Amino acid sequence: MEPNKIVVFESKKIRRIWHNEEWFFSVVDVCGALTDSPTDLTARKYWNKLSQRLREEGSEVVTNCHRLKLAAPLKLLRPDYLIREDTPITRIT
Repeated sequence: MEPNKIVVFESKKIRRIWHNEEWFFSVVDVCGALTDSPTDLTARKYWNKLSQRLREEGSEVVTNCHRLKLAAPLKLLRPDYLIREDTPITRIT
């Protein structure tokens, strides 16, 4: 098993990591795939706004996000928000 294997959803790369016997996926990458964001920066801004609105609503989705280190574009390990595969994602339209 490759612990940090990238998966593809509708031609978008989604980073993931195997941690505590579960897969965790990058929230920014998932948001980018669901919103068809043209860049990582756009996807990150979308996640920042979404997480702000969810916190204001008192949603537990943001609470269920974990900060683990994932490979960044320059192959550095940086903390990122990750979710388990069974965590629902809300879409703002």
